[in-house]
Amino acid sequence: MVRQAGEWAECAVCDGDHFRLALPGHRDEVGRDGIIGAETHGQHGVFGAHAADLVEGVRPDIVDQQIAHALCGQTGRSIAERFSVVIAGRLWQQLGATARAECRELRLVAEQGNAVDQGCGTESAQHVEQHGLAGSFPDVGALLASDVDSVAIMTQRWSHGELALKALEAGKHVWCEKPMALTLADAEAMTAAAAKAKGQVTALGYAYLRNPALQYARQLITEGAIGEVFDFRGSVDEDYMADPSLPWSWRLTRRDAGLGTLGDLTCHLVSLAHEFMGEIGSLCAMADVVHDQRPLAGEAGKLAQVENDDIAHAVVRFRSGARGVLSSSRIAHGRKNGLRIEVHGSKGMLWLDNERMNELNLYVADGPVAARGFRRILSSPAHPAYGKFCPAPGHGLGFNELKVIELAEILHAIQQTPSNHIDFARGLRIEKVIHAFVQSSAARAWVNVE
Repeated sequence: MVRQAGEWAECAVCDGDHFRLALPGHRDEVGRDGIIGAETHGQHGVFGAHAADLVEGVRPDIVDQQIAHALCGQTGRSIAERFSVVIAGRLWQQLGATARAECRELRLVAEQGNAVDQGCGTESAQHVEQHGLAGSFPDVGALLASDVDSVAIMTQRWSHGELALKALEAGKHVWCEKPMALTLADAEAMTAAAAKAKGQVTALGYAYLRNPALQYARQLITEGAIGEVFDFRGSVDEDYMADPSLPWSWRLTRRDAGLGTLGDLTCHLVSLAHEFMGEIGSLCAMADVVHDQRPLAGEAGKLAQVENDDIAHAVVRFRSGARGVLSSSRIAHGRKNGLRIEVHGSKGMLWLDNERMNELNLYVADGPVAARGFRRILSSPAHPAYGKFCPAPGHGLGFNELKVIELAEILHAIQQTPSNHIDFARGLRIEKVIHAFVQSSAARAWVNVE
């Protein structure tokens, strides 16, 4: 794979090849211009980390803009180089710098219309040239018959189940976007297939869990900083469908999209609830369509029915006995990434807001009452993973960095070292919760989550 402002070079420490930055005036271990094992992060213009750099758990020292390489030993090309992406349309841009920056031989299978197996040669060729990829496959069959080790499925959700089952049958590791599948039955089939696929790693795209500020919050709870936790309050709101005049699309149909805001947004909130509180055991929910019709693009005066939920709220009971409130909306004007959580405990509470994802707010009920208040903690190299990207506290990470950390967790799993990634088994438990919202709303009653 082609990378800007550098080249692949033989490592002076291990037998592998590493990427060497072209940084005039700096020298690596063997005196060549540049630095091995790091790259400049194009979006923010700061030093960044490769996912494979994070696998060893060795923080590259950053001194006078020099980064020592961490990509040695078992984390070289054998893990990261043969990665292929099955992708649809603009989702290629969503992949962003993540896999393109991490995988030396990233190859592409693009889809045409609703038939992934057709491929789309012209568009694939354009992406290969534009992004410096190793090549593309004409169709999914060719991909699965190849020597690719891992497949990233970033297509529309109706194809997740079929593609994941085929990839697992072909012996591939599978990284699939959320929601896991169109239906709960598909998600269960994917999980059953993954359980039979010994040695193959499965993962789902819950990148927000990888936020260093969020992981530090989880650590504080584990250490008892806010005492016994008893209450979780979470909301996830965006406004991508807030305007009633926005046109109808496949995303609003049960056949092609399945769930609405539950599949787009609520699943993220459930993943955080499970991370902090353990699994949800029962719930009472309401899921509603607010804008029940939308205009058909290019067909003046014609409207089409919206079939899935705009808004979904629930009161939940966790298996631990704790309780919680979850709310979500795709029609919340002004909210862009409004994923916000509060965790209340016997000694204090903490809260995070994803629109300010580099801040953790902590209240601990100790010391003089007059001096008590919330403490704002800014992400810094003291929080694991942050320091891999930036040496300066408070400068912040973004969504792309979280995807890199997510990919690092997948590489950990492939290497059979400790990993906290969301595999299909954990993902199925999230799917069961969001589908329980629908069941409870229809029955207007509490339901148990199996």
